[in-house]
Amino acid sequence: MRIRTVTMLGLALITVGACSASATQSPTNAPVVSKAPVTAVPSAPAKAYNLTLIQGVAGDPFYVTMACGAQAEATKEGVNLTVTGGNKWDATVQKPVIDSVTAAHPDGVMVAPDDSKALLAPLKAMSDAGIKVTFVDTKLDDTSFAVSSIATDNLAGGTLAAKTLAGLINDKGTVLVVNVDPGISTTDARVKGFTDEMKNHPNITVLDVQYTHDDPTAATTITTATLAAHPDLAGVFATNVQNAEGVATGLKQASNTTVKTIAFDAGPKQIEDLNAGIVQGLIAQDPYGIGVDGVQQTVLALKGGTTTPTIQTQLAAITKDNVNDPAMQKYLYKASCS
Repeated sequence: MRIRTVTMLGLALITVGACSASATQSPTNAPVVSKAPVTAVPSAPAKAYNLTLIQGVAGDPFYVTMACGAQAEATKEGVNLTVTGGNKWDATVQKPVIDSVTAAHPDGVMVAPDDSKALLAPLKAMSDAGIKVTFVDTKLDDTSFAVSSIATDNLAGGTLAAKTLAGLINDKGTVLVVNVDPGISTTDARVKGFTDEMKNHPNITVLDVQYTHDDPTAATTITTATLAAHPDLAGVFATNVQNAEGVATGLKQASNTTVKTIAFDAGPKQIEDLNAGIVQGLIAQDPYGIGVDGVQQTVLALKGGTTTPTIQTQLAAITKDNVNDPAMQKYLYKASCS
């Protein structure tokens, strides 16, 4: 899907392709990317399918929230759901989890691959074993065997982050991008959207991307070192929850209140930092909706229906001014489903 418009933080709407969303909203409403409609499930004999959700990282608020959505939809569909995942973002940690799930042979799996290339072989083996595979959040470079790939329009989110940060720093200064690792489909797209947009802002210098391996402590160290090396640092773009928390810690430790920060995701700690003024804006995804769509598409495939190959779910720009808006609550990530 191609992006038609990307607007400033919290001001309007992002539209993509043949979206059904309205082109205008009030200033406090979030920009969104509409997803494709879900095809009606054809008639099929009743069966309690067994599904598994393999999270990118177990315990991460994004994936906890995704699991909440998946469980709610599984209950609605009358299917069984098991949730599992590695304890850190690492393809070598996730591969044994994938192999174990393949050996258990559920009917369908929703998986967020930790690497777009390294996990091709085990996930293809899963599909070849007759298990329906749906990518949620992240995906492989090869999606040919997947039921569906469901994710935020991360390219548009990165573009939105760049436009927003440029406005906050008056279109001049040095900015830092703190990312996880290269080779992750979602964060790679966020960085591309950000850096491509920054080419339209000639008075802003974008430093080389720094990688943290999804470690908040590393993000803190990087932020501290960059502040020392670049006293003119004006802004930071953090590409996910862990990086955002680490950047916020680094700025707090330095008692720095001038650097503007835009971050992806909206975990509980990030909302706390937003309200404290440490982070100025959050590009929030809809992991609950990704979980719902993942179950819907997987069950649809199991029943012989026609699935939607690519679904782009909504995103929202959250600020201190709109964080308590009822419309924003669906975008705030959960620490648990209770």
